[in-house]
Amino acid sequence: MLTSARPSEKHPFVMVIFGGAGDLARRKLFPALYSLYRSGLLDRRFAVVGVGRSEREDEQYRQIVRESVDSHSRMDVENEEDWSSFAERFHYVSLDVGTAQGYGKLRERVERCERERGIPGNRLFYLAIGPELFGRVSSLLNEEHLTRTEGWKRLVIEKPFGHDYESARELNDQIRQSFQEEEIYRIDHYLGKEMVQNIEVIRFANTLFEALWNNRYISNVQITASETVGVEDRASYYDRAGALRDMVQNHILQMLMMVAMEPPSRLNPEAIRDEKVKVLRSLRRWKSDDEVSQNIVRGQYLAGRVDGEEVPPYREEEGVPAGSVNETYVAGRLFVDNFRWSGVPFYIRTGKRMRQKSTEVVIQFKDVPQNLYFNKNNDLGPNLLVITVSPEEGLSLQFNAKKPGGDNEVIPIAMDFCNNCAEDTPEAYESLLHDALEGDLTFFTHWDEVSLAWKFVDPIREAWDRDPESLTFYESGSWGPAEADQILKEEGHRWHRAYRHGTKSIVQGSRIEK
Repeated sequence: MLTSARPSEKHPFVMVIFGGAGDLARRKLFPALYSLYRSGLLDRRFAVVGVGRSEREDEQYRQIVRESVDSHSRMDVENEEDWSSFAERFHYVSLDVGTAQGYGKLRERVERCERERGIPGNRLFYLAIGPELFGRVSSLLNEEHLTRTEGWKRLVIEKPFGHDYESARELNDQIRQSFQEEEIYRIDHYLGKEMVQNIEVIRFANTLFEALWNNRYISNVQITASETVGVEDRASYYDRAGALRDMVQNHILQMLMMVAMEPPSRLNPEAIRDEKVKVLRSLRRWKSDDEVSQNIVRGQYLAGRVDGEEVPPYREEEGVPAGSVNETYVAGRLFVDNFRWSGVPFYIRTGKRMRQKSTEVVIQFKDVPQNLYFNKNNDLGPNLLVITVSPEEGLSLQFNAKKPGGDNEVIPIAMDFCNNCAEDTPEAYESLLHDALEGDLTFFTHWDEVSLAWKFVDPIREAWDRDPESLTFYESGSWGPAEADQILKEEGHRWHRAYRHGTKSIVQGSRIEK
């Protein structure tokens, strides 16, 4: 949680953004920095140096920052004098990031900022550039002495971290020549979301939930990350990655770890990381073609209607190769083979062009004996704990109660908490940038997590490559292929689709939808 009550922990710094005028910087980084500044969470001794290929003066760069904040920040500029104080900290250096020439100029600018603002050599390097340049840039930072500083140095990188285990290992080995593991901040923006971070609080701060958080009381866990958008302008990347690499390997498995981890011995990054890694070590791997086909479904969207508009099939999207067998949807049945979770299926799904945008975790508790209370059809609704991550953030607990005025009829009711109804909550990048500047690795991905996630994903990818016919199809605007429903039916389960209307939850797939 972000708080301004920790002034002793603020650190002066220089932040160097590679891709300093790119899409990520404009949409996320500049607004996040401005919100942190306005919230009093940044030491006033800081500077930002943007790096890009285009030639720009500092004033031109500051105008880009202003346009970004006006368009994307959750905080409006209310005081021009205060804005000027913020903007004057931004500088720009033009260079080709893949060649050594120009890094001397960058070092001089960074050192000048440190002298002028009294910054004791604390440097945060943010690589908002293509992943193919991560290794090269990290090496050049070391070779050109930018990592040689009396303060701390940290490297922030975005996904994807490799495209399989071997490429990820090679990249990690290259980066580790310039930065130690504790200096590498691998961003998964899902870990910056308020309700994802809230999972561990809900579990470990409440006896009510932690006592029930095991295979004696939980029937199944469902993790959904659905999007209504298509591939848009990401075809060149997405057709090589697919939903498995783009979403499952990082975002989905991170949420699974947060749900399934054991209570850490201490609330520090190392202890939390150790428990998350144990989950991945316990995750049953699907290695053979038969195991993959029985437990994992991949799909690709066809034409259909989304939000009332006709949309084309994936294969007709701009930049997508004809006849592509790339998946835009993945669903699966996973098992964590440890004492707590033995026998409990974790159902995951993610896809594009689906009926609704939603990211959520649904915990379904086991049913009571069906002969205890009788409805007309003997179909009591399940007890559900729904953690909604986006687009709205909140928590819903569904349980059964007597219908008012009814003849002993039992109906499902829900208690709701809306996390972002009362106030404007911080964006994920605000939280993650703040943590990186404070040296808090709790919600960043450790190499052990990255490597084990790839070791789980790679056999699935290889099985699909051997069997192109495993690709299924689904209509845009639907909830995915029917084969994904069948995986749950085999266990006597079904998908729960929960979403929020104001402060009222509606859970589809259970009796509430009727």
